Amino acid sequence: MKKLLILSTALGALSLPAVAQEVNIMGWGGSYTTSQIEAYHKPFAEKTGIKVVSIDSDNPATPIKAQVEAGNVTFDVASVEFADAVRFCDEGLLETIDPAILTPAPDGTAAIDDFLPGTVTECFVATDVFATVIAFNGKAYDGKEAPATMADFFDLTKFPGKRGSRKNAKTLLEMALIGDGVPTADVYAILATPEGVERAFAKLDTIKSEMIWWEAGAQPPQLLADGEVAMTVAYNGRIFNANVSENQDFRIIWDGQVYDVEGWVVPKGAPNLQNAMDFISFSTGTEPLAKAAEWISYGPPRKSSAPLVGMYQDGKTEMAPNLPTSPENLTNALFSNLEFWADRDTDLNERFNAWLLK
Repeated sequence: MKKLLILSTALGALSLPAVAQEVNIMGWGGSYTTSQIEAYHKPFAEKTGIKVVSIDSDNPATPIKAQVEAGNVTFDVASVEFADAVRFCDEGLLETIDPAILTPAPDGTAAIDDFLPGTVTECFVATDVFATVIAFNGKAYDGKEAPATMADFFDLTKFPGKRGSRKNAKTLLEMALIGDGVPTADVYAILATPEGVERAFAKLDTIKSEMIWWEAGAQPPQLLADGEVAMTVAYNGRIFNANVSENQDFRIIWDGQVYDVEGWVVPKGAPNLQNAMDFISFSTGTEPLAKAAEWISYGPPRKSSAPLVGMYQDGKTEMAPNLPTSPENLTNALFSNLEFWADRDTDLNERFNAWLLK
């Protein structure tokens, strides 16, 4: 009787339907997640049969530490900023990602050699590049010479008018040195010295009287639209959205852009680890990354993706000129140095705040 019961139970187990394969992806929501659903989630599900569950969060990094430390991880992949990825990796909160799993470029180049330098680490694979840039209203320069370089932002004689910037030392100090003629390759070495810091603040002194400070990314396009500033530091995605959604004629000065990356991480203890790795391998391939850039003006971090990027979803806007990673926009670009700011953020912002009060 006992043997019969065991056999019956086993047969019953065999007759149960198989558990559906899935992978749970936590993203930022809005147009950012839309770009990932169209470029990554749908094609991956179609190719593999694995269900992709998309979860929105104000900041996908926030639940990682709490869930990993509680031993109750409910998602498999998260889209996070580079700084959070490095910090969580150092704290042992993330799974390591073997770069060998990443899809080679179409010409066979290994993925690690196809990604922009520094955008793949032990626990992180970049999906997009965004930039802090200088922007101006094209209508204000009809029939006149328009600004074109970082130096022009600091030239009140040739290009008079108010200047806008985020009220923070990060990025603005780098831009000050670039505007003062420092090659992008030397910016952080110089800014790491007392003399370099003095030089950056001396450059900021030349425009301090004309500065209007902002704190939220939505403010720079509004400052330009209202004519309150002649030029402003801004996020490239905000400027692009104002142009395509509000029919503005804002122009970006790509010279001296400071770019940063976001990308995938896998929390330690992810419930569907293999599916997570398969998803990362697929979604960071050349073609999916190019496809995502047709939905949002963040550039693909792989060199082989750039030539494949087509039109925006409006069917009339070429995306390439609007991406930080287009070769012509990278000619004098600076990759924001995470380690530099991790060591000096407090000191330099204290100095910056004191400078504001002078």
